[in-house]
Amino acid sequence: MSSVTIDLNADLGEGFGVWRLGDDDAMLEVVTSANVACGFHAGDPAGLARVCRAAARRGVRIGAQVSYRDLAGFGRRYIDMEADHLTADVMYQIGALQALATAAGSAVSYVKPHGALYNTIVHDEDQAAAVAAAVHAVDPGLPVLGLAGSAFLAAAGTLGLRTVAEAFADRAYQPDGRLVSRREPGAVLDDAEAIAARVASMVGSGTVVAADGTTIPITAESVCVHGDSPGAVQSATAVRARLEADGVTVKAFT
Repeated sequence: MSSVTIDLNADLGEGFGVWRLGDDDAMLEVVTSANVACGFHAGDPAGLARVCRAAARRGVRIGAQVSYRDLAGFGRRYIDMEADHLTADVMYQIGALQALATAAGSAVSYVKPHGALYNTIVHDEDQAAAVAAAVHAVDPGLPVLGLAGSAFLAAAGTLGLRTVAEAFADRAYQPDGRLVSRREPGAVLDDAEAIAARVASMVGSGTVVAADGTTIPITAESVCVHGDSPGAVQSATAVRARLEADGVTVKAFT
């Protein structure tokens, strides 16, 4: 297993004003890529600049975590948008984070959709194409992070974008490979050791146990540990320790 490499990513910069969500600094000590909010679902400019500087100091890659414009709903509510509006919104968000990352001495290295947008473009071909078009228009060299087999990765691949398949350390899967809705019990896992063992299976054998108990195949070049989940830092630390104990090299995909 010594030749296996994997990227660890987490959603960061999701505080707003005096309100803090998660421990960004602690997570940056563990992950290799940071999905930084762009102000549409979370994050304010000063806070996002601070996370970009902290990531730059540690050599952690910065990704633009784009979303629907939905601060009140934390980007977890579906919005029926016209394609050109969604494309423009995504371009705007990438550009904003590019400015902050550049000022921090780093750069935006990839793009990852957030929340309801992420889940919608697993199957919605129009919105998937709109997001892919936005990334391509800003910089055709930017990789995109998404769910293996999704409409989004298909649309991005058609445009020639590099696609990176992502798996979730702390989210339950349906038998078809989609994520269990956060509205369902057990959708978010919080046992650090169980999460670590799960990721070891994802990376080592390319499988994960779905919510119904069946074992399903899974493709992962990057594994996400949600920064706002209970015990996120402990889970991320356990995941990295288990992977390294198994001889897996943990490093950014970019």
